Amino acid sequence: MNTACANYITTKQLQFQDLGKRKVEAMFDGGCITTDAGALLLRELDKAVHILKDFSGCFTDHRDPRYVEHSVKELISQRVYGICLGYEDLNDHERLRNDPLLAVVCEKDDPEGEGRKLERDRGKALAGKSTLQRLETAGEGVDDANRYKKIVFSGKAIEEFLVNVFLKTSKKPKEIVLDVDTTDDPVHGNQEGRFFHGYYDCYCYLPLYIFCGGHLLCAKLRTADSHPAEGAVQELEGIIGKIRERWPELRVIVRGDSGFCTEEMMSWCEGNEVDYVFGIKKNSRLVRRIEKQLKKVKRKYLTSGKSQRLYRDFRYRTVSSWSRKRRVVGKAEYLALGENPRFIVTSISREEIEGKKLYEEVYCARGDMENRIKEQQLYLFSDRTSSATMRANQLRLWFSSVGYVLFHLLRTVALRGTELAKSQCENIRVKLLKIGAQVKVSVRRVYVSLASGYPSQETFWKILKNIKGAYPQLC
Repeated sequence: MNTACANYITTKQLQFQDLGKRKVEAMFDGGCITTDAGALLLRELDKAVHILKDFSGCFTDHRDPRYVEHSVKELISQRVYGICLGYEDLNDHERLRNDPLLAVVCEKDDPEGEGRKLERDRGKALAGKSTLQRLETAGEGVDDANRYKKIVFSGKAIEEFLVNVFLKTSKKPKEIVLDVDTTDDPVHGNQEGRFFHGYYDCYCYLPLYIFCGGHLLCAKLRTADSHPAEGAVQELEGIIGKIRERWPELRVIVRGDSGFCTEEMMSWCEGNEVDYVFGIKKNSRLVRRIEKQLKKVKRKYLTSGKSQRLYRDFRYRTVSSWSRKRRVVGKAEYLALGENPRFIVTSISREEIEGKKLYEEVYCARGDMENRIKEQQLYLFSDRTSSATMRANQLRLWFSSVGYVLFHLLRTVALRGTELAKSQCENIRVKLLKIGAQVKVSVRRVYVSLASGYPSQETFWKILKNIKGAYPQLC
């Protein structure tokens, strides 16, 4: 945790147990100390790509400017950087608001807060928990402003923002694969929209995620009584439409588990020149189609004692729910626990890619998306949806999503060629952002004395070089 020592300096000396013949003494006289000096790298990246500026453009501020000390961009920056630095709770900002380095990162002109209007606020450059709470409970829609909700946001603009970041930071690819998935977001109170989900065995939300590789394109909060594919077509339609405005001839493949294997999803893809690969829930008719392969792999397993698998391509149509026959690839697998038949359905032809490669190299690769969702939940607190309303919890999910976007760009652009290039958010946070430093603020500069014992000093230079090399026109 950070301390702005100006408010806590005392002349009282602390005495500890001696170290041999040496006295061990301490005093609160170190000046302004931060534990988050690595946040300067996040600021440098954001200054190059303008993530937080674009995100704050999705909000409208109806407050009287005569009484405003914290702009919407500064509030959003404080909240998002706080999440990136590991502070999930708004209560944490009662101490963080004293930190001049975080104020610098949030672009506060007065990082020590000496010019605040109220005496009680002086020395605290940033907003407190109550101000940030009003941001998190902002109204939705330009006309939703009232005496209690002076800041409002546009959900449509935020959804477009996530796609725009992908377009801004990516070179034109030959094809893209969009992964769709859901996850459980447990709730522990009487939040609006709570429902009991039998599979997850808890009261929860069921957010919908869409990724392109590591790029987050959609994070939509939904109630747990929703079908996994509910609303997915509408989200894909908007995302793919916007991407194809930029790259009209781009090939798009949609990938998902059996929860997205619906007639609506497949028919929409077929009607919009979008390929798909979806899992299918097994049934007796499907299992019969690979019965011979199952017998073969069982015999091989009993002979060798090692897991065995075979694949079969065939055309299949359900009794009533599908409108046409489609290509299905069945995996006949035998493991130590017995038979494990699995199936996928696809619009990709057999001439383009054979069944085994389609299953193992295309479909199974969707597992990486699940890692990205877990990363956002565990380390960026996307499941911190404890507000009373769905609207506020959706906004919290988006704040977490913007934090993930910053981390993803930091990992893929700034950390390219370093030992942290493939690290998860938590590892990057601990090894790169959590650096002790003394902060000195003068009229002409802010000087940050980083800890001399930091082991990866060369990494800092490489990160700055990577950012300027990747976005020279923005830097």
